[in-house]
Amino acid sequence: MVDWSQTDLEGAIANFSEIQTEINYQHAQDVLRQALQHLDLTQTEQQGLEGEIAQLSQMLDKLEQTRLQIAAFGLVGRGKSSVLNALLGKEVFQTGALHGVTTDIQQVPWTLQTEAIANSEIQRATFFREGQGRLELIDTPGIDEVNGETREQLAKLIAKQMDLLLFVIAGDMSRVEFEALSQLRDVGKPMILVFNKVDQYPSTDRDLIYQTICDRRVKELLSPAEIVMVSAAPLVTKITTDATGQRHILRERGTANVIDLKLKILEILDREGKALLALNSMLFVDRLHGQLTQRKLLLRAQAADRLIERAMLTKAVAVALNPVTVVDVFSGAVVDVALIIRLAQWYGLPLNQREAIALLQKIVLSMGGISLGEVLANLGLSSLKTALGVSAPLTGGLSVMPYLSVAVTQGAIAGLTTQIIGQSTQTYLANGGSWGDADPKVVVKNIIESLDRDSILHRLRQELTAKLQPQ
Repeated sequence: MVDWSQTDLEGAIANFSEIQTEINYQHAQDVLRQALQHLDLTQTEQQGLEGEIAQLSQMLDKLEQTRLQIAAFGLVGRGKSSVLNALLGKEVFQTGALHGVTTDIQQVPWTLQTEAIANSEIQRATFFREGQGRLELIDTPGIDEVNGETREQLAKLIAKQMDLLLFVIAGDMSRVEFEALSQLRDVGKPMILVFNKVDQYPSTDRDLIYQTICDRRVKELLSPAEIVMVSAAPLVTKITTDATGQRHILRERGTANVIDLKLKILEILDREGKALLALNSMLFVDRLHGQLTQRKLLLRAQAADRLIERAMLTKAVAVALNPVTVVDVFSGAVVDVALIIRLAQWYGLPLNQREAIALLQKIVLSMGGISLGEVLANLGLSSLKTALGVSAPLTGGLSVMPYLSVAVTQGAIAGLTTQIIGQSTQTYLANGGSWGDADPKVVVKNIIESLDRDSILHRLRQELTAKLQPQ
């Protein structure tokens, strides 16, 4: 019998947790690779989605390099850049303007890049050590440097890709800061509220502001454990005396105090760094996959609508031009089957002719009384059209105009049925080759009720009249 000590048990649990984390991490990489390799997008559909696809690739690269990203947000003057520099122990980020970085960074392991996101610039400092992954600190524009709409877009765009968010304030929160913090909190990422410049407040005032923030300002958004006080660039007052004995007051930069923030970041990253990467990647992929799917379905729906429009007119003309009853009904069915096969190709669910005919039969049966009435009307109009066509030579052409009127009406009705068949097929294919939770009769009935049949028939009559009118 094995005698397990408390230390052994804790070690076994820790090892199991590490193994599970590593499994989840590898699974996240596999999911990303699969997403990239099986986008299920045609070349045409990929046009305009290059940015989204590139983001998927960047996220996979982030996982493969174990790249953790921390972004700082806040108003101008709150000391975002100073907080990041204090964390680095180097003047890497320029305090003040975002442009014209002059700090020599070639001699330190941190590298700095400036890049454009959503028409704004951010700064990204990267540290890489072989075998230990890499850490990136990202400095964003001040919340009040850009207008509200752009600010919200930029903040969410950056935050969705980050693993940890720092929101820097320098006193009690303003309305703009609270709104920005709320928007960032909605992204669902770990966040630390950094109360900077505490050295500028007497201890009593500082503690009062801290309690106000905890108890009133962000009580519904953050816990006290997620709020840290720091002095990233403290100013120290010194009194000097010159040769004449006159005293002077000088304010100099003191030693930064961000130890609590460092410990909080290290605690989060050490406890759940890889888990954060895997989770954030999966959340990002899920959102992006949803966007890609919506865009794909939209593009396919637009292409399907154009295809249905062409099939409607093709069938209407084919039915109208055929004077023989059996032939015009048959030619209409041929167009419908061809339409179903083509739509299936668009949606990536190819159907052979037999499957297309079976689907057509199911849709036509689901059309119920409307379909039966139109079939009877078509048969009656076809017989009349046949008689008028045959009698045209005998009447010296007097029956041509009545013939055209009947042909146009019959063709318009045929085109309307193709509209219903096309949209029903579209719904079936968009649901992955099923009718979803509803019965096919219900789906078809809803489509029929949503159509403005009078408008469709009127438009088809006009188009057919223009095509069939004798020159």
